[in-house]
Amino acid sequence: MTKDSSGRVSEQSLLILTSLAGGAKHGYALTKDIESFAGVTLGPGTLYGALVRLEEQDLIRPMATQDRRQPYELTAAGAALLRARLVDMGEIARIGLGRLAPS
Repeated sequence: MTKDSSGRVSEQSLLILTSLAGGAKHGYALTKDIESFAGVTLGPGTLYGALVRLEEQDLIRPMATQDRRQPYELTAAGAALLRARLVDMGEIARIGLGRLAPS
């Protein structure tokens, strides 16, 4: 996933990888899928900038174009990174929810 200088994973990258874990999609389909499961709308600049960075890191790859649409799919490296990040997030959620529980 794309990381900032502190080594943190960008939220946009996580959303895109999560969407592609469900199957290959082009930009508009990614946008709509992300809106449906996360309630987040990625603008075109944000979406396509993140797609370029993810492709440069070999976490996604372009597929043959369909009409004028460019579909992308998750690579094995992208799936492994997504899985590891989601496991980490699950642990953080478990700890946080436990701390919020009434004593």
